[in-house]
Amino acid sequence: MHTGAMERTCLIGKDRAELEAFALSLGLEAYRGRQLFHWIYRKRATSFEEMTNLKKSLREQLAEKAELHLLRLDQVQESRAEPTRKFLFRLPDGLAVETVYMEDADRRTICISSQVGCALGCDFCATGRMGFVRNLTAGEMVDQILWVERFLATEITNVVVMGMGEPFLNYDEVLKAAEIIADPEGIAIGKRRITISTSGIVPAIYRFVNEKRRFKLAVSLNATTDEVRSQLMPINRKYPLEKLLEAVRYYAAHNHNRITFEYILIRGVNDTPEDARRLKKLLRGIPCKINLIPYNPIDGRYHAPDEEDLQRFIRPLLSMPAAITIRRSKGQDISAACGQLYTEVGKGKAKAAILV
Repeated sequence: MHTGAMERTCLIGKDRAELEAFALSLGLEAYRGRQLFHWIYRKRATSFEEMTNLKKSLREQLAEKAELHLLRLDQVQESRAEPTRKFLFRLPDGLAVETVYMEDADRRTICISSQVGCALGCDFCATGRMGFVRNLTAGEMVDQILWVERFLATEITNVVVMGMGEPFLNYDEVLKAAEIIADPEGIAIGKRRITISTSGIVPAIYRFVNEKRRFKLAVSLNATTDEVRSQLMPINRKYPLEKLLEAVRYYAAHNHNRITFEYILIRGVNDTPEDARRLKKLLRGIPCKINLIPYNPIDGRYHAPDEEDLQRFIRPLLSMPAAITIRRSKGQDISAACGQLYTEVGKGKAKAAILV
């Protein structure tokens, strides 16, 4: 991010107050920062030249001092089976993250990443095999959306922060990005159309509630006993099911949004009718939606249940007041399905790794 010896300030990811401060630092009026906010996020400007209500001399000054985007698009893979694409983006430091776009009826959903790698080491997840490299900035998250919209010439309707990483271990930047995405003068995707997923970082759930954040919350549950959940998700040893569900009930008591539980079904591990009955008991009284996700393979160690076992699991749940959805993940043929995102990092190079 250099022009000659002069480093330019990247404006993507800055909120309205920060852009006002940037304008003031250039000797401009604060309202110029608000204009920049509108042009960058609402108008999706790709250059200062497009900002036609700014004087030419001001546009030239901004082009010398600042730039608008952080990411570089390295690769796009398109599923042969459904309208799903996976994008590999290069970050300014040469690392990379993956982003997935999915289309379904009137929904155009983007699944964005919040970290390079992940520290939680979930046993079934490709990203967890990478280990943790670093957090993404709010700008690097927002830019995933702007890049995909521009590439596909479409407007995203729904955002899920469910890509690479644990969003609540990058809480401040994730929530900053979400507020920019939801701002009516920003990208303007409503808060009820933005879902942040967590593997169960209990203190962050309480913080999320106490700060009165109105984004939707999803919890990756994936097991009904501490023994199995700790095997699949080591974070359960720190925040076991009892503590996690206490936090979820606190969320439910203070929020009108139903919480979503993600439950990845793994053959012979967590897919029995007994598991289903325990799940029903665990979630009793919690207004929720349950997404059942047949496991997406990454290395042959785990497998999805067959259709008969899947239906046997669902039967005990049908009397629940919860909405129950079987989410057959899109993009398996391009390793874009839930749990399959992964990049290899080494010696300054980053690339998508196909693990199926």
